[in-house]
Amino acid sequence: MSTTRQGAASATVFLWAAAGLALLGLSVAVAVTIGPADIGVGEAGSVIAAHLGGGASELSPIRDGIVWDLRLPRTLLAAVCGAGLAVCGAVMQSLLRNPLADPFVLGVSSGASTGAVAVVVLGVGGGVLSVTGGAFLGAVVSFALVLLLSHTLGGSTDRVVLAGVAAMQLFSALTSFVVMTAADAETTRGVLFWLLGSLSGAGWNEVWVCLAVLAAALLICGGHARTLDAFAFGEEAAASLGVAVVRTRLVLLCVTALLTAALVSAAGAIGFVGLVLPHAARALAGPGHARLLPVTALAGAVFLVWADTLARTVLEPQEVPVGVVTSLIGVPAFVLVLYRTRSAR
Repeated sequence: MSTTRQGAASATVFLWAAAGLALLGLSVAVAVTIGPADIGVGEAGSVIAAHLGGGASELSPIRDGIVWDLRLPRTLLAAVCGAGLAVCGAVMQSLLRNPLADPFVLGVSSGASTGAVAVVVLGVGGGVLSVTGGAFLGAVVSFALVLLLSHTLGGSTDRVVLAGVAAMQLFSALTSFVVMTAADAETTRGVLFWLLGSLSGAGWNEVWVCLAVLAAALLICGGHARTLDAFAFGEEAAASLGVAVVRTRLVLLCVTALLTAALVSAAGAIGFVGLVLPHAARALAGPGHARLLPVTALAGAVFLVWADTLARTVLEPQEVPVGVVTSLIGVPAFVLVLYRTRSAR
């Protein structure tokens, strides 16, 4: 009977994964065609095939550039960021046993914002350090501070969360102080747009870097799927099952923090993806992390692809920060999750 159930569970996972990949591929194909320039799916496919060595494209160089240099890398980066943020949220909610945990609970987003603002407004780095590099360094510094604080406070999960909140407030205050005292109106507007999350500057370099970090993080987190299942019963229960609680928690926190830092440095702070999508994925795949993590990644990727498509088209020619769109969608969805959780109890 158990073998039959395991086979059925494996078949279900395979079906979910196949459906998710098909939906993601369709979403990317359609999203690339949406915009001021009227480009069909077939035309976009010919451009992609041409750049992959499948012959010459029939489109003009301008339309070719719109697909290959603008829309496709932006759409793929949206998919990668959505998948990464959602997976980080799922891992942290299980690791910290807190349904409200998200990728930014460790202060990574606030640290990245401070780093980016320091480069843009104060000129830190002397022109050598880019906004992306400054954001990544700021995120790493913030996470290091959280680790130091949580370790000196005892290292328990609630101390990690409290240290993250402290770091978040500290770096948010530093960012606000720098913007208010040193930035002009135009710079402030650009910084605010980045802080709210934007994929407008997406390029192939960002896509490949974030994809590589996401792949590594998925391998590590997927390898700890059973360990994360054990954490759902509490640290003492996990320790009784042979889990090295402190080491495992440190490894997974570092992995999620570094992945979040890479994504935030490329796209800014995109909220609610890591908070809401894991709950939606659990409703589909159940609590087991071997099924939950891939379903969460695919759900996050599809969600952010369409959120970014809406962000760049709803007020054409003006663009809305994608973080605003995810928040407008995520808040009602999260309220619904809270009501369903209360009803289940």
